[in-house]
Amino acid sequence: MYKRYQVLLPEWLEDYVKYISSKYNLSFSEIIRLELCFSMLTTSEELFEGYKPNISRDDIFELVRKYSEGKMNKQEFKRAISKIYFEARKAVEFMMEKGNKTLLS
Repeated sequence: MYKRYQVLLPEWLEDYVKYISSKYNLSFSEIIRLELCFSMLTTSEELFEGYKPNISRDDIFELVRKYSEGKMNKQEFKRAISKIYFEARKAVEFMMEKGNKTLLS
């Protein structure tokens, strides 16, 4: 379930998100969601030793490369995006659980 939020972006960041949105034929919101999920995956790996998502940064870059080179169709790319969302959700749940345990101890 998605919720609507207002996010203020500087113009340079808006320009970049529009550029990426246009380049990959994805909505502005989807680009922001993907970037946040990428950040959560990266953060979980860096802050929590031993946590390893089932998709790596290199995997994500490879997916984007394949899609941009036409080696992956839109449907396959959407499935890959779903995997990124799923793995990011697991990472966030892990970080919140570990964070709560750290705060309570």
